[in-house]
Amino acid sequence: MHIEQIIDNIYPIHPVSKAKLLDLFTEVRLPKQSIVLKANRVESKLLFIKKGIVRAFVAQPEGEVTFWFGKEGDVVLSMKSYVKGLPAYESIELLEDSQLYEIQSERLQKLFDQDVHIANWGRKLAEQELIKTEERLISRQFKTASERYMELLNQNPDLLQRVLLKHIASYLGITQVSLSRIRSSIR
Repeated sequence: MHIEQIIDNIYPIHPVSKAKLLDLFTEVRLPKQSIVLKANRVESKLLFIKKGIVRAFVAQPEGEVTFWFGKEGDVVLSMKSYVKGLPAYESIELLEDSQLYEIQSERLQKLFDQDVHIANWGRKLAEQELIKTEERLISRQFKTASERYMELLNQNPDLLQRVLLKHIASYLGITQVSLSRIRSSIR
């Protein structure tokens, strides 16, 4: 997905403002298994996925816990670093060889101060990420693993083809054995 389309999907902005924003992006290609954001570190960049898939996870003594996936068109960031300038909770790993658009947070923040259209775009970006976080929290708290799997299947069926089952199970908060049972019960 091209960066102009990603920008417009977040919030369309005036062409002059969009040109200023586009000037700050660089395209990067990284291999599968790259860690693009690291937990316990203040992250100074935002990434947008042109091609590929990522997962956000936290390492726990009993194993990694995946809590979101991102794919083409999605933003990859630590909200804690982006909003507060504090170390990230999560690490973010590429699950495929990926093409990403990168922008430095500091440069973006300066544009927010200079251009109200870009500042509004940044607000819409933060609002969308907040809603996604809220939806994940509510789903995790109030839906069964089977319901969460069906939701994933309905909303992002391609994830099941592109992501290892161990990551899907971790995202659902269940074991791989439980995931296999759920999958076989719906066939």
